[in-house]
Amino acid sequence: MVVSLPPQSQTSSLFYGVNNPYLKNGPKGFKEYKILKNGDTYLRIDLPGVPMKAAVEVSLWADDKGVEALVDAPKQHKHDSSQRTYCPIIGFMCGRCKVLRFTSQVCDGVLRLVLTPTARILGGRFLGGADWEETYFCSSAAHWLPYASDPYDPSLTGPVLEPNPSVNEGSPMAYESKRLPNGSLYVRVDMPGVPKDRFTVSVADGRVTVTGEAPAVSHDSDGRFYSGDVALLDTLVTFRRRWIKTIVKDGVISFMWITNAICINDNGKDWVPKNRSN
Repeated sequence: MVVSLPPQSQTSSLFYGVNNPYLKNGPKGFKEYKILKNGDTYLRIDLPGVPMKAAVEVSLWADDKGVEALVDAPKQHKHDSSQRTYCPIIGFMCGRCKVLRFTSQVCDGVLRLVLTPTARILGGRFLGGADWEETYFCSSAAHWLPYASDPYDPSLTGPVLEPNPSVNEGSPMAYESKRLPNGSLYVRVDMPGVPKDRFTVSVADGRVTVTGEAPAVSHDSDGRFYSGDVALLDTLVTFRRRWIKTIVKDGVISFMWITNAICINDNGKDWVPKNRSN
């Protein structure tokens, strides 16, 4: 039999990142802010489960001082508790600058935005940079040092996991498990930013461990590394790979552990093999 292992803190009863129990290295937090050389604002926002080709609706606020997005993450497996809907809201922290234009991109469960401010406000002007590129200047410190702009802030390490604030509907946590009527175990784990070919599942001493490597993309400050035990075999049996089915997409990995020799075919439906002894 296989039992789930709820997320455990890694050291001294603290999670390296309160945004994700499996994050072990790299930038922390659900969002990362960065002011680029030309004065644009770059944002990395974790939206695990959102497809790369999703129709992301990004719209300006009425006062043009920020943007908000609305995007759905469909159920990836029939046993997911529900689909998820995200509605991240992003604005210039100085409260003075306005958005002139923006670009957006979704990849591996991460939304990346670049906001270009307009100089048509009090306290903002363009200055010629040393590299002859135009550099935007805003006199407000809040513009250059927005709240939670440091992805290595010690406050992002703690004993209690936080829900994803961008979730408007569905589960805001990075972990979900359930025991199915047929005795099988289903587990969903969020590792935003990890491509499909950077996930690894291993079994040692009865523990099922998943790791994921998320490379730095665009203006990300660095890559991220995830790792953690997600299930435990409570009997000493020889583990067979066909007892587990994985679905990996959009920064989410889902597992189905099969018990009593019940297997899962490619369309996710249960079936019983002819030879139960294999």
